[in-house]
Amino acid sequence: MTQPDGLAQGGPSAAPAAPSPDRAPLRVVVVDDHAMFRTGVKAEIGRSLDVVGEAEDVDSAVRVVLAHRPDVVLLDVHLPGGGGAEVLRRVHEREPDQRFLALSVSDAAEDVIGVIRGGARGYVTKSISGPELVDAVRRVAEGDAVFSPRLAGFVLDAFSGAIDVAAVDEDLDRLSVREREVMRLIARGYAYKEVAKELFISIKTVETHVSSVLRKLQLSNRHQLTRWATDRRLV
Repeated sequence: MTQPDGLAQGGPSAAPAAPSPDRAPLRVVVVDDHAMFRTGVKAEIGRSLDVVGEAEDVDSAVRVVLAHRPDVVLLDVHLPGGGGAEVLRRVHEREPDQRFLALSVSDAAEDVIGVIRGGARGYVTKSISGPELVDAVRRVAEGDAVFSPRLAGFVLDAFSGAIDVAAVDEDLDRLSVREREVMRLIARGYAYKEVAKELFISIKTVETHVSSVLRKLQLSNRHQLTRWATDRRLV
């Protein structure tokens, strides 16, 4: 199990080397429901990797991946139409050797474990830098398993039985995908304005989601929400 050095850390990084002239760059498909994020990823990795396609939901992801057969798919966990796990299931029915690297804002245990069980070769968070992402893609293409340092422990705990994933999923089933994203950021101490910026939604929408989360989980305030999420190792 390979952990790229400093994968989830900020700070300046050296630009990744361009591919050797005598070797074609690795082919990548980017799957994320935010067009701005896909554009940013392509700008960051385009000098070193060949982005041959992109998709915004489960159906388009399956279609694009099967059409292009890329070396690696960069896959968001939360997608309209069933999420990253559904993309993994449907693609692997047709192409069992297709390699996926999960790239998500979420670092919650059940998200990490879910896509790894679904067949992803690694999982990194969106705090990753461009050069680090290029390195992670290359390692997955070579057959390594790549994780942001903090996330590797979730995988080990899950397969050792230390995390009861089924119990966590039952609680989270009450929430929509977007509500889960908002809940985790709020539980980490993000202000509404920061959540809105992170998820590309309005502050009013954030407020609406927070109210809905508190109501569904029968909690009174964000302090109780933080404790609830912490107890379940979601933050």
